[in-house]
Amino acid sequence: MRDGKPNGFHFLDHRTTDAKYNVITDTYITAGNVADSEPYLARLQAQIDKFGFEVEAVALDAGYFTGYICKKLSEQNIFMVMGYRRFGKRNKEVPKSQFKYEEETDVFACPMGCILEYATTDREGYRQYKSNPTDCAVCPLRDKCFSEKQKQKVITHHIWEEYKDIARKNKLTSTGKKLYKVRCSTIERSFADAKELHGYRYARFRGVKYVQMQAYLTAACQNMKKIALHLTKKGQVKGYFLCFYHVLLFCTNFRIHTFQSVGNPKGFPNTLTHLYISVYFSCIFNY
Repeated sequence: MRDGKPNGFHFLDHRTTDAKYNVITDTYITAGNVADSEPYLARLQAQIDKFGFEVEAVALDAGYFTGYICKKLSEQNIFMVMGYRRFGKRNKEVPKSQFKYEEETDVFACPMGCILEYATTDREGYRQYKSNPTDCAVCPLRDKCFSEKQKQKVITHHIWEEYKDIARKNKLTSTGKKLYKVRCSTIERSFADAKELHGYRYARFRGVKYVQMQAYLTAACQNMKKIALHLTKKGQVKGYFLCFYHVLLFCTNFRIHTFQSVGNPKGFPNTLTHLYISVYFSCIFNY
């Protein structure tokens, strides 16, 4: 189970939206314990193959900030902006940022000038650099650098760290700041609308296959609302005829709220209610 996530049986929606109109271009359901980064590249390629998208830039949250994703996006010349988690520092007085990496000699230099040489690479792709225990024994920063149980300083450096550095630098640019700011008003807004207006807070079915159907239907409702609203603003569609449906669905929704489907948990609106709510709010916003 991922940190910060509730315990229990949950599903996760890996959703993609465009930056201009916030139209949902892909929705993919997995179990709740699947990491965000696992299906991302496959879903991105599926959209490129199906719709012929020419992706110029992507904005992702911290769950996608992995070396492999950064490497693949860089190879495709896609401008990437990602959030990243800030973990607590074990040694606040001598953080890793004070150790300088020398690319030519492939070593790290500590603040006191001692060298940390390459030792090995673990299965996860992290290169380990270790200091000389003799140097650390007489170092004045020894107590502030690592714990008493350790005899030497160990620094890890991923083999694809250079690609992650590209993502970090992109986020500091003016374009990166604007792009990441747009993300909050697109994908986050899309999920919020789905939960509040389209009954997406709870899964209405069991099994990934059937929850995927719910995701498709919800995304279709949201996209129809977005498209109709955009066309109405451009003057290509008149929204006056929706007034009749507005009143009709309001009355129908009021009647359905007085009933509850058999086997529906107490306090949970039934599926039919959410269907009418979804269409009802679509008409409101389109009107």
